[in-house]
Amino acid sequence: MGMDLHWKYQAENSPNSEKKKKVKIEGKELRFIPLEVFSLDKLQVLEMSPERESCLCFQMKWLPREIGRLQNLTALYMDTNFLKEVPPEIGTLRNLKRLSISNNFLTFLPQEFAGLQKLESLHLANNKFKDVPPQVCEMENLTFLDASDNRIQTIPSSIHQLKMLETLLLVFNHLETLPENLGRLKNLRCLWLGYNNIRSLPNNFGNLNKLDWGYNHCSCNFEGNPLVCPPPEVCNRGPDAIKQYFAARRKDGQYS
Repeated sequence: MGMDLHWKYQAENSPNSEKKKKVKIEGKELRFIPLEVFSLDKLQVLEMSPERESCLCFQMKWLPREIGRLQNLTALYMDTNFLKEVPPEIGTLRNLKRLSISNNFLTFLPQEFAGLQKLESLHLANNKFKDVPPQVCEMENLTFLDASDNRIQTIPSSIHQLKMLETLLLVFNHLETLPENLGRLKNLRCLWLGYNNIRSLPNNFGNLNKLDWGYNHCSCNFEGNPLVCPPPEVCNRGPDAIKQYFAARRKDGQYS
């Protein structure tokens, strides 16, 4: 493959080997993906994000449709670029388990995105999303979802389909309400909803027994919300106290 002044390739194996499994494109101003990359049909990991400590921002504005040729990809990193959309062909990457496209300018995902049924980890932080894309809720193997620092106003009621989800990060968004079905995510261990506009929790929020807001601040974060139902002093005592709070309200004929 050729060498440009602004980027270079790094691979796990010999640069002359046809059995490359990992390629990292790095440099100063990445603007496009060299087409040679899409001939590496054995490729498993493709990284096109600048090093964090470099303080660089790559300038790739679009992802070629040829990405669909890389059927063996298990991990794809495209953080900190200028992406405004991803092509439908990304949904054909049936073996993809980790996708990181944070720090871009995305507002939507293609419908074909739902085809990523093996995806386990999805990073969408610091984009321009106004809603959690509904396609995401069709990924039943997802265990980690980070959609922090967007403009998200709503979470789909279908969020309960993510039965394997353990981590959900939605800090720094525009959320005012949470769907009742959120309480059905029984495997959730980490939930960050800080710095939104949430005033009340779903009635069944106390069913999230694997969260520990009272004793592990990193487990459940609501800081920066105008929360009144239940009040913070109740939430600080953990899921059981939250469950008792809503049970008492139902007994008194009060509802959120």
